Amino acid sequence: MKATRRPLTNAKVERIPASGIRRFFDLVSGVEGVISLGVGEPDFVTPERFREAAIRSIKEGRTKYTSNYGIQPLRQAISEHTARLRGVTYEPEGEILVTVGVSEAVDLALRATLNDGDEVIIADPSYVAYVPGIVLAGGVPVPVATVEEHDFRLRPEDVARAITPRTRAILLGFPNNPTGGVLTDDDLRGLARLADEHDLLVYADEIYDRLVYGGEHRSIITLPGMRERTVYLAGFSKSYAMTGWRVGYACAPAVVIEQMMKIHQYTVMCVPTAAQYAALEALRTGEDEVRRMVGEYDRRRKVMWRRFNEMGLQCFEPRGAFYCFPNITSTGMTDDEFAERLLVEEKVVTVPGNAFGERGRGHVRACYATSLEKIEEACDRIARFVRRV
Repeated sequence: MKATRRPLTNAKVERIPASGIRRFFDLVSGVEGVISLGVGEPDFVTPERFREAAIRSIKEGRTKYTSNYGIQPLRQAISEHTARLRGVTYEPEGEILVTVGVSEAVDLALRATLNDGDEVIIADPSYVAYVPGIVLAGGVPVPVATVEEHDFRLRPEDVARAITPRTRAILLGFPNNPTGGVLTDDDLRGLARLADEHDLLVYADEIYDRLVYGGEHRSIITLPGMRERTVYLAGFSKSYAMTGWRVGYACAPAVVIEQMMKIHQYTVMCVPTAAQYAALEALRTGEDEVRRMVGEYDRRRKVMWRRFNEMGLQCFEPRGAFYCFPNITSTGMTDDEFAERLLVEEKVVTVPGNAFGERGRGHVRACYATSLEKIEEACDRIARFVRRV
């Protein structure tokens, strides 16, 4: 008797949808005249000094595996950078891990600390990889609604209502992708208090930490007792225009970093050597480049935010990252319909808000990490589309 054929794939993975961001990115590949406000990627070329550092490392023959933790000079520079920026010091030996982008750092943090059934509280909407990452690590995502009336903040009182005996951690992705929301000092203090009261871990994904407008970013690791219960995640992709280099890092107590390193060791071994030297140069000499790019993003932010509101699409003023998140319900369309018709009829790419969670429905995400000329033209097309529908 013939045996029943077993499925070829993992059921857990099958339940995870493909990224809504990449779907629209693939749709426009090769299409003439398209303006993409879809993928969150700086339009700036990686600064020359960083590129030259990578080339120099190759010419000097530094092309072998590095330590699983990353090259020692980069870990030392990350330690000094974090101390200077946050006033918190991590030991280069044992408390810092260089990763393949912050995406790997998030994945490693979840897999190294979650047990099956552990609940993780996240903001809704939030970055598309959080829910799949939690699920693949065996955890249970618990979305907590954030709303425009409260600046898309993850408020402590809302988090408190979501905590159960199974809650293991809070994942903070702020400044927020896709909303541009930031947390206040009171939010951070309240969340830190909840973490202490309920003995929770905090994953702090701060990839957009330098992209804040009209204020300064404050990390939860700066609050008393939070260094010991936080996995701090940051990197180079957004602030340093180094998306394709794939360099991020995690800072945490040594017991956590050691477990993260073991997974990293058995999957990717180490971050590409030349990319690590480029990142090292970015930390050593890149501050002027960061300030220049942030100033330009701020100009673009103001234009896009103003244009959306002028065309009747209510839009919260983003205070971090490089996205606007306009409400499109006034058009009578769903966010999927709006994004698809806008692409077909006007060749402008946005991302439906539902890609980022249920509370993203009725919005689209538009990235202003592109030139002012393209932003103005895209907004002209969107305004024409809105008038027509």
